[in-house]
Amino acid sequence: MADERVAVVTGSSSGIGAAVARRLAGEGVRVVINSVRSREAGEELAAALPEARYVAADVADPVQAARLIDTTVETYGRLDILVNNAGRTRFIPHHDLAAVTPEVWREILDLNVIGTWQTTVAAMPHLSASGAGCVVNISSVAGSRPAGSSIPYAVSKAAVEHLTRLLANVAGPQVRVNAVAPGLIETPWTASFTEIAEKVRQSTPLRRVGVPADVAEAVAGVVAASYMTGQVVLVDGGAHLI
Repeated sequence: MADERVAVVTGSSSGIGAAVARRLAGEGVRVVINSVRSREAGEELAAALPEARYVAADVADPVQAARLIDTTVETYGRLDILVNNAGRTRFIPHHDLAAVTPEVWREILDLNVIGTWQTTVAAMPHLSASGAGCVVNISSVAGSRPAGSSIPYAVSKAAVEHLTRLLANVAGPQVRVNAVAPGLIETPWTASFTEIAEKVRQSTPLRRVGVPADVAEAVAGVVAASYMTGQVVLVDGGAHLI
């Protein structure tokens, strides 16, 4: 019997989000691709996947976040999986406190935290109706370690991780809520991280930098883990061990 499940993957026109969308589609899940600016790439990806659709929406905006979920349910009649991947950062050295203005904080928190919240709240009634709903938030090792592209980014991911636990505590038994926290992953965002990448290759147990498919594999595993909720799964090649 064909898989009838439906997933929304936010921020999925490229990188980790696109890899997650491909992985879920490969398992028979009907996927909604989402982005704000990369419409052409998102439409191309949706066209390449079976029964997929692209919906442009900025999940930092409450009206657009709700419209993304509403459009999904209007199209497919249900929603079973939500992957909150949309996010942004600013590359600011942690010691440069003066460069982190209130505007930088708002820009990052609005999408990474409030966007995650808004999309999840909009999706929750439909995920509950599914009977086996699942939310997977994409965090980062920066959410639990003094690392990351900027202090506001790291703080936003720490917030996402605690939000994951808080939601898991109230969403069950109908909906499970977990997070996946990648380490260094080869994406357009990290193309300039050559020094960090070399350190990862030389010092971590798995001796390589991650790729988006590594994160997608973990997300698929979390989606399949029916007795897991409130967990943050590290996908960092063992970097947390050093």
